[in-house]
Amino acid sequence: MLIQPRPPSTDTLPAGAAHDRVYRALRGQIMHGELAPGASLTLRGIGKQFGVSMTPAREAVRRLVAEGALTLSASGRVSTPELSPERIEELAALRALIETELASRALPRAHFALTDRLQTINGAIAEVIAKEDAVGYIRTNLEFHRTLYLRAQAPAMLAMAETVWLQLGPTMRKLYGRLRRTEVPSNHRLIVAALQAGDEPGLRLAVRTDVTQGLRLLVG
Repeated sequence: MLIQPRPPSTDTLPAGAAHDRVYRALRGQIMHGELAPGASLTLRGIGKQFGVSMTPAREAVRRLVAEGALTLSASGRVSTPELSPERIEELAALRALIETELASRALPRAHFALTDRLQTINGAIAEVIAKEDAVGYIRTNLEFHRTLYLRAQAPAMLAMAETVWLQLGPTMRKLYGRLRRTEVPSNHRLIVAALQAGDEPGLRLAVRTDVTQGLRLLVG
């Protein structure tokens, strides 16, 4: 169920601009786990939430279905995906492959400013954990990874990683309830330490473990 307050109407915006705004906002909600697995959406509800007509809502949904962020049944029902254990395992394997490579490519450009920024994000993660804020945790956790991977200067590869995050968003919300986190993931600290030491094997191992360890709870 969508719970964000309705923004001001965008009826005066060009159709393309309205659709893109709805797409980006809804994409962020899905990626950050604001919607549970199997949550139903309607074009009317999306239009009401974002203050747009059916056409921009329909186009945003079409794009998200194409990215695997939403599913469209034969009856026309739109919902967030409920991933099978096999699908979760596949996406976890993709994360391990893509993100270890991104981290490896980022390592030569990992200067003090990057590790300082990652440590600051870890501090923010600790704050949202203390508040038991699942959405905040997913958002800041992805910010940690994205900040590192941006240094890889591999935009196509990063886009692939973000597509996987998008497909896993609702599942990550479900996973958060299983993890019962009380502190920043230990692998985040190992990632920072490996960056500071220039330890590529250690970095790849820490990233691989970080992005797959939790998901194994859902497929075991």
